[in-house]
Amino acid sequence: MPSRRSMLGRLAVAAGIGVAGCTTGAPPGLPLDSNPHSVPSRQFAQRDVLRRDADGNPLQARHRRVLLLDLKREPSREAAETVERALRTVEAAYDWAPDGLFHALAWGSTYFDDNGALGRVPIEHPEVLTRTDDEELQRFDAMLVLESDVPSHLPAAESALFGSREEVNGEPVDHTLADVFRRRDRRTGFLGEGLPAEHVDVEGLEADAPMFSGFFSGREGSQASEDRVAIDDGPLAGGTTAHLSHITFDLPQWFSLDEASRVEKMFSPGFSTEDVADLGTDVPFADAVREHAREHGSVGHHEKVARVRRDGEPIVLRRDFNTVDDGRTGVHFLSYQRELAHFRRTRKSMNGWYLRDDHPDITDRENNGILEFITTQSRANFVVPPREKRAFPLTIT
Repeated sequence: MPSRRSMLGRLAVAAGIGVAGCTTGAPPGLPLDSNPHSVPSRQFAQRDVLRRDADGNPLQARHRRVLLLDLKREPSREAAETVERALRTVEAAYDWAPDGLFHALAWGSTYFDDNGALGRVPIEHPEVLTRTDDEELQRFDAMLVLESDVPSHLPAAESALFGSREEVNGEPVDHTLADVFRRRDRRTGFLGEGLPAEHVDVEGLEADAPMFSGFFSGREGSQASEDRVAIDDGPLAGGTTAHLSHITFDLPQWFSLDEASRVEKMFSPGFSTEDVADLGTDVPFADAVREHAREHGSVGHHEKVARVRRDGEPIVLRRDFNTVDDGRTGVHFLSYQRELAHFRRTRKSMNGWYLRDDHPDITDRENNGILEFITTQSRANFVVPPREKRAFPLTIT
């Protein structure tokens, strides 16, 4: 039987579509200034409108929904217009704000591979990045990320985009993504003070904890800036790449440790509970991972990851969130980075393989940050185009 790639290729040729081209703006007849609400060109841009905590750290949207999609139509101008009009419906319905709706349409490694463009984008198909986990390497055509502080906005937007309602927040629904995509999977979750304890009952998890770990992880200085992760030139300038992992987290085992031990494993053997309480907008680390390994026979998660910086700044922008999907506590780790190689470098530093010779107690999982408590279930890679090229990037001229 002919492969999916060859079938889509013949259909594209028949429709007069060349993979060498790229969109130069909105599809014909859809001016970019037609939205009633202001929306940024960068689909991942949020920081200017996020709420801030007392220290000035940005607070991400509290509720998340990620839809993993496969194409059921070949690339065409008509399909691109359908995608664009459907997304503009939700843009008209909700402000680009935490109490409205953030959304981003990303395109997966399968889409680019099937259209002969995988070598032109800074991603590849996912690969195994640990030696201890049985990782499922997933490939999708696309991913739609929905985020809001208002939980009801997420199912409302999904049902509008996939054809089960006639209006959304007062806006008529005339075009849907269901005409172009089929939903293969859905990831859901939450992030923010009090939400983890609302979903699980685990002794040791405080009522106001923002993450299952019990710690706040979104400090300004421990995140890459949106400028840092933006692709800076070429046909996808202003876009970025995305990695999505599903990671399960053994909370009973984690909270069997006392607080001081959890601090050491999450941050560093040089950190105390008082140090964590005094953190503001950054998590300052001396580059002392090897020294800690030799002296303590144990290292912290954050101190390993902090080694991967450029000009003193992280190279990955995390938008991860808690989940209880499939009845298991965990994290959907969504990250943005200029090129996927930056995520791989960060994950390899987190693996800590380079520390095993420094002390016999450090293994691939034990005494190696939080690795003995988490397991990576799956991985997938995507490109997030700039908004004006979000409908079939690199295939429609």
